[in-house]
Amino acid sequence: MPSVPNVPKTTSSTQPDSPIQPLATQSVSARLFVSLKILPRNVYLLYIFTLGKGFQLTIAMLNISYYAHSLGYRPDFIGVLNAASAVGALIGAVPTGLLADRIGHKPVLLVSAVLTPLFLAAIGLVTSAPLLLLFSFLQGVGATAYWVTNIPLLIENTTERQRVGVLAFNSFLLLGVGALGNLLGGAIPEFVGAMLHVSAAGTVPLRWGVLTAALFTAVFGIPLWFLQETKRQKIQKVQSSKTTQKQGLQALKRTKERFPVFLFVKLLLPDLVFTMGEGAVVGLMQLYFVLRFHLLPGPLGIIFTISGLAGGLFSLTAPLFVQRWSKLRIVTIVQYLSAPLMLLIGFAPTLPLAIVGEYSRSFMRTLIEPVYAAFAMENVSDEYRGRLSGFYSTTWSVGFSIGPSVAGWLQTNVSLSASFVFGAFCLVLAPSLLLAFFGKKHMRLNEVEKSK
Repeated sequence: MPSVPNVPKTTSSTQPDSPIQPLATQSVSARLFVSLKILPRNVYLLYIFTLGKGFQLTIAMLNISYYAHSLGYRPDFIGVLNAASAVGALIGAVPTGLLADRIGHKPVLLVSAVLTPLFLAAIGLVTSAPLLLLFSFLQGVGATAYWVTNIPLLIENTTERQRVGVLAFNSFLLLGVGALGNLLGGAIPEFVGAMLHVSAAGTVPLRWGVLTAALFTAVFGIPLWFLQETKRQKIQKVQSSKTTQKQGLQALKRTKERFPVFLFVKLLLPDLVFTMGEGAVVGLMQLYFVLRFHLLPGPLGIIFTISGLAGGLFSLTAPLFVQRWSKLRIVTIVQYLSAPLMLLIGFAPTLPLAIVGEYSRSFMRTLIEPVYAAFAMENVSDEYRGRLSGFYSTTWSVGFSIGPSVAGWLQTNVSLSASFVFGAFCLVLAPSLLLAFFGKKHMRLNEVEKSK
């Protein structure tokens, strides 16, 4: 799942965007929201960029596939176009992280804030297939810097008591408020089309939609130039030379310990299958609604704005479900239930029925993200959680590369509904693998708890 790689360690270091801590400690978040005025200036500057990033993601997702469709490209190519960005993120993640560790998080984030809008704008200006794929790939490489640097910067600028609420509000801006970008992303082509007296589904209006996504990243990235170096960063620079030898010895000790390879495979394989199914559907969902129900950008934006906002709010109910059932039970049941919902969307004879299926799927999807993340991290020791988090980032990139590519081929060569069949199959296989790997262990733990 996309958010699983973003689960933090139990220490002060973390990975982007943690869904566990905010949900598990809502009282802490509430206290922080009341006292936002006491946060450092750097946090507010990062929040501004996160808000712009949320709008950029939703506006781009709504318009890029539609734009490629207006150029005459078929779903098989559009699926590869969506996958190219994920491949770029996959390839760029590790080098970007190493670069950030070497030169600092701020410079890398600034480079991302400059390159991402440039590559997005290039996608909206070119029309040839090779250039579209190239700039989509480069945009993925550049954008990955946000996920590598944003949360570490928030961590550096907050105290341990503030941290959970700060990350919670960051996720809210990115996923909750950012969902409003769907509404804006649909309105821009409609407005341009009305001004030019052409269809909103034409190439020029949709091009302006893509350019608007680029503009949001560029404008909201300006405050990043005013980020100030924290005292913690200065101290770390002074101490870095002294700690290098110590870190080397610690790393040598860790290599002597046995790495839990099989456990990692059992955790990562179901997630890879799940993200393949999600990628096959989510990556081309907007295009499916366009091709199947002939929607224009405006109504399309409204549909997915409501879906994003409602799903984000519903995710806050996750702790209530965890209190009643185990994490493994919640994850597997929700995934099994999501499979027929995918079939409902893919074979719905009417638009309202397809919308009901999409909203239900979105609710369940956001519900299990924090639950699955917690389940995965609880199955490994503190020492390996960072590495597991990194591997989850890889499975997400691979899944969202393979999924849209397979879905695009199926929609072009079989039928529009075939991609949803593939997605449903993955959502049946993923929980089946989880139960095969962890079901017996889960039953034994329940028996032990009952005996107590």
